[in-house]
Amino acid sequence: MAGSDEDPLAQLASRLRILKLQRGLQTGGLQHRTGLGRTTISQALNGSKLPSEATLVALAEALGTDSRPLLALREQARSRTDSPFPSQQARQPQGFAGRYLDYVAARYGQLTVVGLDLSRPERACWPLDTAYLSLELSGQDEDWARGPQEFPLTTVVSRAEQALAGHRRVLLKGLAGSGKTTLLQWLAISAARGDLPPELSQYSGCIPFVLPLRTLVRQGRLPRPHEFLAAVDAPLADRQPSGWADAALSAGRGLMLVDGVDEVPHEYRQEAREWLTGLLAAYRDAAFVVTTRPSAVPPGWLAGLEFTELTVRPMGGADTRRFVERWHAAAKSTASSPAEQARLEDLEASLLLTLRTEQDIAQLSTTPLLCALICALHRDRRGHLPHSRMELYEAALSMLMVRRDRERSIAEPEGIQLGEHQTLHLLQHLAYWLIRNQQTEMSYATALKLITDLLPSMPALVAQAGADGVLSHLVARSGLLRQPTADTIDFVHRTFQDYLGSRAAVETADLPLLINHAHDSQWEDVLRMAIAHARPQERKELLTQLVRRGDKESDHRERLHLLAAASLPFATEVAPDVRELVTGRAAALMPPRTQQEADSLSVLGPGILDLLPRTAEGLHDDEIIAVTRTAAVMGGDQAYAYLQQFTPTLSPSAPVHELMLGWSNFDAADYARDILRPVRDRLLVAVKTRAQFDALPLLTPIKHVVFETALSEEEIAEHLSPADTESLRFMEGPSLQSLSFIRPLAALRTLALGSVSPVDVLHDLSGLPLRHLNLRNVPDGFLFPTRNQFPDLRELFLYTVLPWRTLRGLPVLPTVTTLWLGREIQAAITGISQWVALEDVVVNHRMDAVEWDELAMLPRLNTLHVTDPNFDDVPDMSTVSALGLSLTRSDTRLDLIPSRFPNLEQLRIFGHADIPCDLSALQQLTDVRISLFNADRIVASGLEGFAPDQVTLSPRPRTPQPETGDQ
Repeated sequence: MAGSDEDPLAQLASRLRILKLQRGLQTGGLQHRTGLGRTTISQALNGSKLPSEATLVALAEALGTDSRPLLALREQARSRTDSPFPSQQARQPQGFAGRYLDYVAARYGQLTVVGLDLSRPERACWPLDTAYLSLELSGQDEDWARGPQEFPLTTVVSRAEQALAGHRRVLLKGLAGSGKTTLLQWLAISAARGDLPPELSQYSGCIPFVLPLRTLVRQGRLPRPHEFLAAVDAPLADRQPSGWADAALSAGRGLMLVDGVDEVPHEYRQEAREWLTGLLAAYRDAAFVVTTRPSAVPPGWLAGLEFTELTVRPMGGADTRRFVERWHAAAKSTASSPAEQARLEDLEASLLLTLRTEQDIAQLSTTPLLCALICALHRDRRGHLPHSRMELYEAALSMLMVRRDRERSIAEPEGIQLGEHQTLHLLQHLAYWLIRNQQTEMSYATALKLITDLLPSMPALVAQAGADGVLSHLVARSGLLRQPTADTIDFVHRTFQDYLGSRAAVETADLPLLINHAHDSQWEDVLRMAIAHARPQERKELLTQLVRRGDKESDHRERLHLLAAASLPFATEVAPDVRELVTGRAAALMPPRTQQEADSLSVLGPGILDLLPRTAEGLHDDEIIAVTRTAAVMGGDQAYAYLQQFTPTLSPSAPVHELMLGWSNFDAADYARDILRPVRDRLLVAVKTRAQFDALPLLTPIKHVVFETALSEEEIAEHLSPADTESLRFMEGPSLQSLSFIRPLAALRTLALGSVSPVDVLHDLSGLPLRHLNLRNVPDGFLFPTRNQFPDLRELFLYTVLPWRTLRGLPVLPTVTTLWLGREIQAAITGISQWVALEDVVVNHRMDAVEWDELAMLPRLNTLHVTDPNFDDVPDMSTVSALGLSLTRSDTRLDLIPSRFPNLEQLRIFGHADIPCDLSALQQLTDVRISLFNADRIVASGLEGFAPDQVTLSPRPRTPQPETGDQ
């Protein structure tokens, strides 16, 4: 072992290398076990950079060792005043900024873990580095402009660090308890400490501002930069120098972490958007990450502000197992005796087995919140678990409120004795006030008044304490209330607030209030839970009125009818005529036609499968895509059986790509054999887990494959066929030293490379007969293709930062006829006129007049797709016959298209939410075929002036249902 006088970072690296050797692991094996990137692991093992606490914890788990000694060495290295690590010194600004960053790291560095040990509240916290689990995020594939493709990737799924890479503006969507807020906390402390992973270098040096909208809205006007710290009650607010926040944001060093658009009352969400718009106008270079529940805002809500939408995916089996292991590791670290530690080890093994064998429980464990509840209940009930979501909540409330104190003989804490029903009554009252007032936190004074008003009806409690004592007891002992600041009260999670508030709504017979707010996303979970709490007659009234309101109000019809269907699984008993009424309205929305409809249906549970078509016969392609997505995303035995029946009915030309989404939701081998194998030649097989890799022999020979998990070059090569493999993609996962092993693939025509690629990878592949090359977020120093390196290359896709300010630095590839330029290139397209063979060009940024003049010089340009064009700058583009527009602004002058593109034959418009799109000026283009995409989300007008077959809308509009009125 290294001597005690050795530098602690060197000691740390040495210990990690020794452990790696002792375990006989290669770097690829560590990648697979930890989920970390090769660069991160290499830096930790060679001591070139101080690893983050999260990295060390993950490495300790993978190496089977206690993380505490490693973390102690890390702290020694970090605290050295003569630290030799410039990155650590650089992250320590002097003066107020340094104090503020230290405050952020301490303030957000702990995470309360539900049910960990409520008898000792201080034990119910984890260091965030330990608690943070990098979940999967999904986003839309950037090849959207290409339209129908042979192997479209409608959804791109990757770990949070990879999904966020390169994005300065992100709208993060996720269900309750999915980990959105935890991700923001992790970004805040990582930026504050200077511990961001290499993938998130765009946030390096940033000063994080954590802004929970629920707190800001309650205060009235949303804050300006100099008010940010005071608005969240930061103790340093009074010490903030004048103009400090403005200077940080102006310099592009501000990281705005805005949490909970869904927690803002519906009528104030537009105000929140305008607030964001104003900040972006003033601080164009600042970074923004905004979170919301998916149902709270329409798709593309911030697209006009150049935000990328990402969605938190449900936890898969591997993530659930990792969470369970970490939860029990934390519980064991606070155990009172070796016997208790042994019991926890047995419980951990038992729960992991249960999650593998009992589908109902596994389906409940798909978010960090629910998984934590299951772990806590499993421990509390000695291995027995409820099997439905409502039973899970009910058992969790009982555990959190009463049983922990009672079973540990903690009687009358704070001198107050509250029974479970008394506690419920008080908490319901507080929760229902928050729901009625569309808030997620209240002032301490408001909570005190509500308790005061209740006490006269609870004489047994009056004899024990006053309102202040009762409220203090609820905060200290209920496990459900928090006091985040001296002046505020909230629930530990929104789910508990909705559960308790819905119970109060039913008990007070406020059914009309529930129906009147059912269109508001803040009330969706409240209404579903109210249907669960309701008695049969009340349940009948709620479901019937929900349907009737949907019948009357066309604007909310789809949402209300689907909400009624989504509530059926929560109901223990529903009269047959009511069930028929609800399912009949839902059936009118069948089959689904869009990804959004499919995702909405998939959360309704297996009952919705009865409404889906049993075969693909007679279905349009958009319906086939949405139907397969619904079942594939849903998971479970019934969805599996449905896909087994549905998939064989697909015609040879039917789209099958959405089936890949199901590979992570079912047993990998079974799914490969039963569902994927019959259509394998038409799939882009995406390998994301070791289980999927092990199932690959069931799909051979494989024509099209993408590898997104840690694998060695030898393992990958084993499953590639020189005669059959046509398309190969390496995005995230494998960290490869060379790709020379793919040279024998004589059939290879398409290659996609990401950040895991060696910088000189193309040198190994020179001369291959590639026709399509796709480069996405390739590493710094990447050697781009040179002239004549690939003599058969026809299509080049660049979705990565270029090392040049213009295209003049990019070597001209004379054989390329299609060039796609993502907004990631961060370069002007000046110089594109040298690419004289180009026929098809996509540019995903707004061009200036000089760039348009360069485009006009291309002699063969036939197909063009651009984003937010300023048509005043556009010269004559007479060679273009097919034009695509991506519109995120409302000021695009479509009326100039006829004069700028006189030979146009096809126009494709991709609109984003709430963007007005007036097509009336295009009615003179009588010979032009027009396709309008996202037609259900944009404000389109002027359609009535076109011939019936001239304009195609996607998604296809449904035939309006009659407004039936009262029945």
